[in-house]
Amino acid sequence: MTPPTLLSIAAQKMKKRSLQNFSQKSPDIVVIGSGIAGLLSALSASEKGSVLLVTKKKLSSGSTPYAQGGIAAVLSGTDHFEKHIEDTMKAGAFHNSREVVKYVVQKGPQAIQKLIEFGVKFDQEKNKNLALGLEGGHSENRIIHAKDATGRIIEKALIAKVRSHKNITIWENTLALDLIIEKKTCKGIKLLRNKKIIKVPTQVVVLCTGGTGQVFAHTTNPTESTGDGIAIALRAGAGVRDMEFIQFHPTAFFKKENNRHFLLSEAIRGEGGILINHEGKRFTKELAARDILSRAIYEEQKHGKVFLTFENTKSTKRKKLLELKKRFPEIFTHLKKNGYILGKNPIPITPVAHYLCGGIEVNLRSETSIKNLFAIGECARTGLHGANRLASNSLLEAAVFASEIGGNLPKIQQTNFKIKEISEKNISNTHQKIIKKIQEIMWQEVGIIRTKNGLQKAFSQLNKFKNHKSREVKNLATVAIAICKQALQRKKSLGCHTMK
Repeated sequence: MTPPTLLSIAAQKMKKRSLQNFSQKSPDIVVIGSGIAGLLSALSASEKGSVLLVTKKKLSSGSTPYAQGGIAAVLSGTDHFEKHIEDTMKAGAFHNSREVVKYVVQKGPQAIQKLIEFGVKFDQEKNKNLALGLEGGHSENRIIHAKDATGRIIEKALIAKVRSHKNITIWENTLALDLIIEKKTCKGIKLLRNKKIIKVPTQVVVLCTGGTGQVFAHTTNPTESTGDGIAIALRAGAGVRDMEFIQFHPTAFFKKENNRHFLLSEAIRGEGGILINHEGKRFTKELAARDILSRAIYEEQKHGKVFLTFENTKSTKRKKLLELKKRFPEIFTHLKKNGYILGKNPIPITPVAHYLCGGIEVNLRSETSIKNLFAIGECARTGLHGANRLASNSLLEAAVFASEIGGNLPKIQQTNFKIKEISEKNISNTHQKIIKKIQEIMWQEVGIIRTKNGLQKAFSQLNKFKNHKSREVKNLATVAIAICKQALQRKKSLGCHTMK
């Protein structure tokens, strides 16, 4: 028999630790979600007490691995905080909170340094300085990246830290059902694990559940992005804001048979990629803000297909294939598998639901309107993004607030709370036919271009699903209704909310 390796022994210990007996002492803090916000929050919160990190599927699931472009931060001698602040405000149609924008931008360099200390290896120039790229809406090169897999590389480093941390327990394949609220204070959370409902009393819950992309028929978001955290926060009575501001990414690789489309990073256009219509003509400025580009492509698609290319214009210098392959290895490989060569073939693209600029309303300490309930990342509305997110500000936002959560938590008290199984009821977790119906309603009526009649029609149809037995359907419907409701309240176009 082959003797066990140190790695296998460690894995066995980790498995034993993550499959704890339900009668044991409850954790001090529960973090829901395992993207950059959840992983960093767990590490930061572990300084205050024991942490249970819960994730809907695998620890490496979620949206973070799909973040290709990078993180925006002021790191060069020619850049200034005020420039990044103004770029962010402009992209957000000045609906942002300037106080929050200033806070996040000024904390940016510190957040990047923290990630480097956790083992994240960003691309460097020959002089060992961080390589800084340019993306749409930015007035300076300030995008720190790791090839075209920034999110995945960040997540990999953080997962390694979380798995090795003695104060963090991991529960994978576990769905958050509802918060336990007493007198407007969060006292715990109910989870669905192994088809059983588990009651976890705790002193703090931190929601890091990501976005809502799966409410739409076309999205870059993975199947996990069904707005669960926002839905359970709404049912608990927490305030939400700016739900109408759904950012549609202008360039995703279009495959008709898919719901989730492969993102073609903003950085490709930063490197000289252009957009052409079915006649081979440019029709817009490629480095405009995402809402402007998405609308331009949406309108152009009424006449025919739209493509991303490095060809077909005298003013665009053709990129060498080896250069593009080196800069965008994962994108290059994915496209090649699907019959396209980046830099050689025009790539069919479409706008897709990409990012929720609103969410659970929080303050600078990530506190919600419910005591001891916090929210960080895409599920939270901090005020940073305003009516439209500036490219690569999302990972920055998550990194800044998650890194600081440990210092914002209340004092942890000694308790004898126990984790308990409260029911063996098997809750249906999915219903694909109805999910597809919700997605189609949202894409047609609450998509890139909206009308009052369309929103009212969607609101009426979606209300039929808000009490569905499937928890995922219920969550999707809850979030979709909130988006419709707040979109109806905003009668004029602003940012990525466009009324016709």
